[in-house]
Amino acid sequence: MNSNFHKLKPEKKELIINAAIKEFVRNGFDKASTNEIVKEAKISKGSLFNYFNNKKDLYVFLIDHGIHVIEKHLYEKIDLDETDLFKRIEKIGWQKLHIHSKYPHVFDFLASSIQEESPEVKDIIKQKVDPVYERGTEIIFKHIDYSKFREGIDIEKAIEILNWTMFGFGDKAIKQINTFEDIGEFGDQYLKEWELYSEILKNSFYK
Repeated sequence: MNSNFHKLKPEKKELIINAAIKEFVRNGFDKASTNEIVKEAKISKGSLFNYFNNKKDLYVFLIDHGIHVIEKHLYEKIDLDETDLFKRIEKIGWQKLHIHSKYPHVFDFLASSIQEESPEVKDIIKQKVDPVYERGTEIIFKHIDYSKFREGIDIEKAIEILNWTMFGFGDKAIKQINTFEDIGEFGDQYLKEWELYSEILKNSFYK
């Protein structure tokens, strides 16, 4: 990547990043069109390739960008002193909403990259993205007090059910958040709704 990209104004960089991510998520690496990216970003194709050597260079930059966002704004914010699994997940969900409001396509991009089959970038993804998700899983469940679970409960399966609920609810929330001008107002509604799901699961799993 050319250092000229870093010299751009933050709004311009964000426009290019979001345009590129949208195109890669929509069409995958091989079919993604740089013509569509520059059209969405409102820049010339020459400018794009002045900032990035080629499409692969751009894709790898986006992976690194996404990893940086997740590490800095999610993993580093997880409160490991909170040992209740449901409360920790609630806080993580809230943090993800804040990330989405600032970096609206990062989660979609990293999730889509895992499904990417292009041999040109597949090994890079495995090398860079897979360890990040493994690290995230480790941090999310670190120092959790599993003694709160009822005897006879298969904790691994309970966590799997909780993950399905959490990801499904998170996807629903992200689709709704753009209809609210005030994230604080949306957050209040989000927490109230999550508490309903949380109580059902707590009654099923906890003592």
